[in-house]
Amino acid sequence: MRIARGVQQAAAFSPSAVSIGNFDGVHRGHRFLFHKVMVEARNHNLAPTVLTFDPHPSRVVAPQRAPKLLTTIDERIALMKEVGITQVLVLPFTTEVARLTPEQFVEQVLVGALKARVVIVGDNFRYGHKQAGDTASLSALGTRHGFRTHTLTAIDYRGQIASSSAIRKLIGTGDVSRAARMLERPYALEGDVVPGHGVGSKQTVPTLNLRTVAEVLPAVGVYITRTRALDGEGQWNSISNIGYRPTFKGNELSIETFLFGKLERTPARIRVEFLRRVREERKFENPEALKAQILRDVAKAQGYFRRLDRWVYSR
Repeated sequence: MRIARGVQQAAAFSPSAVSIGNFDGVHRGHRFLFHKVMVEARNHNLAPTVLTFDPHPSRVVAPQRAPKLLTTIDERIALMKEVGITQVLVLPFTTEVARLTPEQFVEQVLVGALKARVVIVGDNFRYGHKQAGDTASLSALGTRHGFRTHTLTAIDYRGQIASSSAIRKLIGTGDVSRAARMLERPYALEGDVVPGHGVGSKQTVPTLNLRTVAEVLPAVGVYITRTRALDGEGQWNSISNIGYRPTFKGNELSIETFLFGKLERTPARIRVEFLRRVREERKFENPEALKAQILRDVAKAQGYFRRLDRWVYSR
């Protein structure tokens, strides 16, 4: 995969079929666009390409309205690579870029840098200074500059448009299973394993404590999860709690994960995938009552994984 972080680095890019957007989360709607890019690229001997921005344009033009992001730019690029995109231009979004007119954006970026022959965008696409450009102007400029424009309507999942904002809301309310269906993968948090308070291994169950820089966190509560070591081999079914440890009068948010299975060594970094919410976090009378509830949560999670294994096997 070729990655350019600025128009000058894109000089070596091949003529492209390109889609344009922020693509936060790389969800099923984005993947629908990328599929069309792949088809057009294959049919016309072009490189399947994505133009995206870093930082998010809202952080430059309207920081008070900028959304929390589901994915970092590097995570987005990795997900694009998985679906077959071979060229990515990460355009640094600056005040100068924000001031480009639609004509300048097309001439300098799409034609000059990306050698665009086909451009695929969603029907709500806007671009250029103060979002003056729309799909009609893009199509007209394409005719002038030698590229074809395809406009795709948004897709929905069970009556709801698949969008980054909808997924953020689902995760924020704890509906991680529905969010996973919109993402076409479980939402996950990555980070370092850090020392806890030393309570779990003595009074309840031993856990790994995750410190993450992720901007979007699932709602406080207990979740069925799957955990993977990022600094070596190892993957475990697990159960995780996001919360404030009210039984122990905690006041800082923590992310604690109990692994099902043997742990040869404690990993330094982990990835926790959130599959389903089990319950809200609540205060118990004592650690023994909390441990009993955790074991009930574990039993529920193990039943979930057994059903999941049967479903996968029967397909």
